[in-house]
Amino acid sequence: MKKLLVTGGAGFIGSNFIRQVLGKHDDYFVTNLDKLTYCGNLDNLKDCAGNKRYKFVKGDITDSKVVNSLVAKSDIVVNFAAETHVDRSISDPASFVRTNVFGTHTLLEAAKKHGTGLFIQISTDEVYGSIIEGSFKEGDPLKPNSPYSATKAGADLLARSYYITYKLPVIITRSSNNFGPYQYPEKVIPFFITNALRNKKLPLYADGMNVRDWLFVEDNCEAIDAVIRKGTPGEVYNIGAGSEITNLELTHTVLGILGKSRSLIEFVKDRPGHDKRYSLDIAKLKKLGWQPRHDFRSALELTVEWYERNEPWWKKLIKCRKEIKY
Repeated sequence: MKKLLVTGGAGFIGSNFIRQVLGKHDDYFVTNLDKLTYCGNLDNLKDCAGNKRYKFVKGDITDSKVVNSLVAKSDIVVNFAAETHVDRSISDPASFVRTNVFGTHTLLEAAKKHGTGLFIQISTDEVYGSIIEGSFKEGDPLKPNSPYSATKAGADLLARSYYITYKLPVIITRSSNNFGPYQYPEKVIPFFITNALRNKKLPLYADGMNVRDWLFVEDNCEAIDAVIRKGTPGEVYNIGAGSEITNLELTHTVLGILGKSRSLIEFVKDRPGHDKRYSLDIAKLKKLGWQPRHDFRSALELTVEWYERNEPWWKKLIKCRKEIKY
């Protein structure tokens, strides 16, 4: 039985990952360590609560006592735990430094101490910064432009240093923008879906011409699983879908699926340091036999349908979302 410690497993990507690997691998036992901050939600894993191969522990990845007790019993650590919302990082960078940098350091120290078999650091395409033409490769320089992406870049470099200096078997994954079920409704796709469902305005930054590559969360989780099984320690793997569209196109598509008027769009002042375009070269990951299974349109329709069916899930989260100016 492989023992996985998944940090941040009550969040969006982490909960989808736990559900997927428990369903695919009968020889996996998963311990979920989550602090249950505003975006950590045990409702995301209600269907796993009775599984004998799943255990939840409430705790903070900066707490070395808790972390060491769990890492000591684990074969693989998968670190999803992070503060992730760019707007929050602009208004409160300190909490991002604490969780994303110091928390990752705490996990790495425990993994080194207990001889962890594999450490997967979950990162983001935002560490590369913006690119006007072409696509970022794994060896390209890191040029983060927000406090969020800077802290993730710092965590990546720490993780790499533990591989080089201490021979800790570390692999880093950097994915493009994820979307899908259970995403906290401060992020743009669930934000716009839930606003449109209530006929509220969809605030779109600047002219809406910023470009993102949208990756369905199930495809990302399958990629991470492939990296765990087939990846090489010391390497970085980009994960993308090749589904680049502007934020304006995205907004039009969401409204079209819901049959809502484009008059709901409200253009607002751009946020500081807003990256123009992200794009990843995923040739390296494809060599492991992975490729995305979902096209953007059908995956977005599935996502819209999920939020339509699960109104009680997101309605109780709206109060927290009001703290954010998208």
